[in-house]
Amino acid sequence: MSQEEDNKMTDRWQKDADGILIFTGLFSAAVATLLAVSIQDLRPNSQDISAFYLAKIYQLLADPNVSHALTLATPATPPPFSPPRYAIWVNSLWFLSLVISLTCALLATLLQQWARRYLTVTQPPRFSPHKRARIRSFFANGVEKFHLPLAVETLPTLLHVSLFLFFSGL
Repeated sequence: MSQEEDNKMTDRWQKDADGILIFTGLFSAAVATLLAVSIQDLRPNSQDISAFYLAKIYQLLADPNVSHALTLATPATPPPFSPPRYAIWVNSLWFLSLVISLTCALLATLLQQWARRYLTVTQPPRFSPHKRARIRSFFANGVEKFHLPLAVETLPTLLHVSLFLFFSGL
């Protein structure tokens, strides 16, 4: 009876983890791709800097009345760069979403490994039924002590938080 319950419990957890892993893999790939594109807004554009220096060179060469010694003594510096506020917010939300999604994938993988290990440890065929019952009781108490069912139920909630952060960044 307990063996059937353990099999059902771990099978349910493994199936949940499978679905979570598939979704987090696809979602994380999409977020990472968009993040790689949007992170460019946080850096100064090299074309703008090149255009600034080319304009300065053109001004020096185009105006014959300006003393070249005077203009060379004061080096031209491009205006300071500060990324737009929206770019900071979007990238922060998307990065946080990616981190939560990858954390969820890690936890789902650990859950799968734990479920497989739980079955192999609690159902060894070489021990007597009394010894198996004691081992299973020990591990079942651990499941309750560490609130593992709550942790399993938290994984989809983490995914929802990750999705909410991602959509907030759109």
